[in-house]
Amino acid sequence: QGKTVLRLDHVFGGYDPDRPVISDLSLTITGPERVAIAGPNGCGKTTLLKMITGEIAPQSGLVDLKVPFALLDQHVGLLDPAQTLHGNFLRLNPASSSHGAHEALARFGFRAGDAVYLAGDLSGGEHLRAGLACALGATPSPMLLILDEPTNHLDLDGIAALEASLALFDGAVLIVSHDEAFLKALGPARTIDLRM
Repeated sequence: QGKTVLRLDHVFGGYDPDRPVISDLSLTITGPERVAIAGPNGCGKTTLLKMITGEIAPQSGLVDLKVPFALLDQHVGLLDPAQTLHGNFLRLNPASSSHGAHEALARFGFRAGDAVYLAGDLSGGEHLRAGLACALGATPSPMLLILDEPTNHLDLDGIAALEASLALFDGAVLIVSHDEAFLKALGPARTIDLRM
């Protein structure tokens, strides 16, 4: 509570050094705060997430991510479609036991027999729930959950399951989404608009 989770200080960045898509952005997220990033396509939302997670370096400025985090993109890229849910969990969380994997998956609605399903055979909503189970079941558990357009491939049931999962998550959330109903349900403390 009240701990600084993420700090950006005068960050510039993007793929073209002459035209940074992120320009002089400063932001601090503390404690279990929920922050949304808004703006039209092409304004740098995903680029910003890549800088925060260390996938690309900022051109200038400071990105200081102070806590364990989990990133879920719209394709739930952390899951290997050819592996079972149980196998994915243990691959992503090698310190966990088989029992721990089953417990974490059960918290997201995957009962014992479901753990042998292949990730590639799941529906969009199930896929996202499995990704959340693997990400949030980590040790240490993430204190920041970064979501990039998580509802893009979800039906209404999938969105409802995501909303329920996020209601149980007591860490900070940084989310990029165009889904206004979903954002309203999430109730972010503030929205950072990246439009120029």
